[in-house]
Amino acid sequence: MLKSSIFKNKRILFVCRETYSKPLWFLARDLGEENEVAAFYIMSSESKFNKCYYNEHTIFEFRENLPNCKLYDVSDICDKFTTGMKRYKETGKSPVDMDFLEKVEENYSHFKTLNLQLMSSQENTRHYHYRDYWQVTTDEENYYWLELNYKKIFAILREFKPDVILDLDNAELQRTILCEVAYKKKIPYITIEYSKFGYYKTPSFQNSYGIDPYFKELFEEKCELSDSEMQDSIAYIKDFREKSNIMNPEFAGSVTMQYERDSWIWIMRVMHGKWNYFWDQDFRAGNLSEKKKSNMLYARTWPYLKHYWDAMTRKRKFLVHNDYFEDPVEGETYVYMPLHLIPESSVFVKASFYVDELNLIEQVSKSLPVGWKLYVKEHQAMLGERDPEFYRKAAEIANVRVVQINYYKDPKPWLLKAKGVVTITGTAAYEAALLGKRSIVFGDVPFSLIKGIRRVHSFEELPQAIREFGEVDNLHSAAAYLEAVKDAGTEVRIFELMDGAEEIFSGRKEEDEEFDSMLQELLTFYEKGYKRYYETKRDN
Repeated sequence: MLKSSIFKNKRILFVCRETYSKPLWFLARDLGEENEVAAFYIMSSESKFNKCYYNEHTIFEFRENLPNCKLYDVSDICDKFTTGMKRYKETGKSPVDMDFLEKVEENYSHFKTLNLQLMSSQENTRHYHYRDYWQVTTDEENYYWLELNYKKIFAILREFKPDVILDLDNAELQRTILCEVAYKKKIPYITIEYSKFGYYKTPSFQNSYGIDPYFKELFEEKCELSDSEMQDSIAYIKDFREKSNIMNPEFAGSVTMQYERDSWIWIMRVMHGKWNYFWDQDFRAGNLSEKKKSNMLYARTWPYLKHYWDAMTRKRKFLVHNDYFEDPVEGETYVYMPLHLIPESSVFVKASFYVDELNLIEQVSKSLPVGWKLYVKEHQAMLGERDPEFYRKAAEIANVRVVQINYYKDPKPWLLKAKGVVTITGTAAYEAALLGKRSIVFGDVPFSLIKGIRRVHSFEELPQAIREFGEVDNLHSAAAYLEAVKDAGTEVRIFELMDGAEEIFSGRKEEDEEFDSMLQELLTFYEKGYKRYYETKRDN
């Protein structure tokens, strides 16, 4: 049983969604001994569906096995939404209260306007991504869903009156809304920011959007340290530069490290698993009728299955020689541009103006010095999902090469041989900085504080920024960043925690010391974040 010296006699609200909610169940269980705890499930299908494999170890674990935890979800506003949209189709009268939304935008858009807030969910952004099991939404759908969620969140905060809000992710509309409302009401809302340095996560009080002011100040303080005072971090960077493989160990075993194609047997096993998953969801649990009520709130089954069948079969073709990707040319001068998983919160939340990657390729290509090439490489997790027409259009640009994704089995050779890196908010910029290479990013991410990483705010800045590419003496700056991360952050093994929680819930293993130790690190993360929040408020 975890004990906290910080969280005592507090009202703690946990923000929950799917797999990320599983470790939070254990925190709610333990912290509930000395605090009042509540959980808010923000996903429509998870909240509304009858019990099935999808939600039995998430929201139903709270409902059935944690009775002392107050439970909120969005099931009631899902009903209001589907009823309101049905009436709108019948009468033509919009259910949206625009006066309410205008007042909301006036008071709750410190970080983002309402239309930018909508960018945080794949439900409302089908125009920008390839997952066609979601449908393109209308203004009425988007605005009515915004309205209902704001009213729901206002009601939860009025009723529960949390002293602190704890979260593990930054995707989805409700989190963006909570961020705005918590900021206005001066409630600490703590979620994770991925530092890219090992397993370290740092607390964000603005839903990982932009660079938290406290972290920037901390980085500047660390820059004042001498090299001898940062010798461990400097040694880490020097060792990093000598390594042959630099992929973050947090991605071990994930699709991000997959460079070989799956067998047809494996693909058939995966599709068989997905078929059973949706049979359980739609027919055994009886959720199909609910799904039919809204194509915005609930992903459609058959388009989903078709999408992933197409994605896996295309991926097999792309991991061998094909007509879309080409090998790099030895000795060629190039800028390296690795693409993102789309939709992904690192783009849709952190850099909402730059989600059109084909447009970015066009702008970067026309900004290159004469004789340079732009090497565009797909993200391993995106391979197969993107429409192949994207690669054909990119390759039509004369100075662009769409390169074979598994030509190298690690990012390091791509980075070392490049003049520099262009990425929206990706890890490649951080890795390039630790290797002493310059890069460009389009979003305010914490590692962009490192010397040599330039945040551009306009495409017109690109030609000059690219001309400055090359090596940079940034050892001290990079070390200061690592020192700031170690000071502010905690080594939290999120993915191992989620996997471990699922193993425990499913009865495949018992809760053990290893799991509790990782859970303690998560609690320590939140405790440090809570103290940091009030230290920052006091100093300001």
